[in-house]
Amino acid sequence: MNKSTFTSLAKLFNKNGFRLYMVGGTTRDYLLDLDILDYDFATDATPEDMKKFLPDANYAFEKFGTVRVKDEEIKVDIATFRTEGKYLDYRHPSSITFVKSLKEDYIRRDFTINAIYIDENFNVIDPSGEGIEDLEDRVIRFIGNPVKRIKEDPLRILRADRFAKKLNFKIDDKTKKAMQKYHYLLDELNPNKIIEELKKLENK
Repeated sequence: MNKSTFTSLAKLFNKNGFRLYMVGGTTRDYLLDLDILDYDFATDATPEDMKKFLPDANYAFEKFGTVRVKDEEIKVDIATFRTEGKYLDYRHPSSITFVKSLKEDYIRRDFTINAIYIDENFNVIDPSGEGIEDLEDRVIRFIGNPVKRIKEDPLRILRADRFAKKLNFKIDDKTKKAMQKYHYLLDELNPNKIIEELKKLENK
């Protein structure tokens, strides 16, 4: 990983009164010492805040709290901390609310190993209390109630399989049982989303 991409952006956010963290697959793969091609960062700054010091970023998805910047050829997605409303279509939350705390943000994420944050000093923050342990034990586990997480977005069933195969991790028993029981919910999704996820699985 090119650490300077993160540290230079983090300094810019700090200078403007905000914090920036590595999160998601970026943190997971960094801690596993794997190659990182795309960077996922999280912040307490809203897109409106970021416009003041990142005027050249891509704000096409700002209403969802996501801003994209480029560092040479590296794609960087920066997501504002948020909470999410109920999922009414098995895929998207009915609403999002920007928040200031990563302890509120992490709950919306899918797996414990994808909800680990790293700050500008490379301190590791594990708000679920299970992410680091699951990384060490090589376990895929949903955050919170696995049934609830699958009903929010059944595509997480395929994502769990993909991460397990890609990382050579095992799937937690409760997670696996929920995946098997609610596998039929995949029928509710756009078939193209299924195909897209299956292609990622093939190219793991």
